[in-house]
Amino acid sequence: MTGESASSLASSALPDAVLRPASGNAFEHAVEQLARAIRLGVLADGEQLPPERDLAERLGISRNTLRDAIAALRDSGLVTTRRGRGGGTWVTYAAELASPATGAYVRSGAAMADALDFRRVVEPGAAWLAATRTLASDQRAWLADSLRAVHEAAEGAAHRVADSRLHLAIATLSGSPMLIDAVTRAQAALHELLTAIPVLRRNIEHSNDQHQRIVAAILAGDADEARTVMEEHCDATSALLRGLIG
Repeated sequence: MTGESASSLASSALPDAVLRPASGNAFEHAVEQLARAIRLGVLADGEQLPPERDLAERLGISRNTLRDAIAALRDSGLVTTRRGRGGGTWVTYAAELASPATGAYVRSGAAMADALDFRRVVEPGAAWLAATRTLASDQRAWLADSLRAVHEAAEGAAHRVADSRLHLAIATLSGSPMLIDAVTRAQAALHELLTAIPVLRRNIEHSNDQHQRIVAAILAGDADEARTVMEEHCDATSALLRGLIG
């Protein structure tokens, strides 16, 4: 096998092996897979991404979802897009990921994985327990108001604050001081991580939909549904963070 044919095989086989259709959370998983492929050199620096139709089919997503995912990668400095004849999207490392204005340490690798695993355990448990409680009318109203505040918050810092407050409200309604402490720690770590990536409108839309389902399950007393949707919610955020921070 010549060097040229080996290179050609790698350029086709590696993306086929790494970029696969995902079940659920299509946007977040597309971002994760594409970002991971770029970081591993499967899609090399300076290489043009495959045609939109082919890439969308490979990932098992719509072309609109693919465009949103590419926009997220572009905002993070992982790709650049040129319009017009001869245009397309190319892999680039010209820009750095957004970082906290304070320059504070942001965990990554094993430390980030530990934080996300911790959240994946404690937050679904808190949602499950909250759904088993008999909530007073003022508690139910508080939860509904917290959800409404997230939906009405402006993008950026205001939305992240409202989001954290909703999660802490759910933990509080669990009635477990230890769980409240655990969720507070999980949210603090999550906030640190989220400040290191761009605000993504598509992810906010997914997040708000999941929040709606979680709150509805808690108010209906459906503990298993509350836990399942919170797990889905945690997994979607984790996929973005793994893709965009690494």
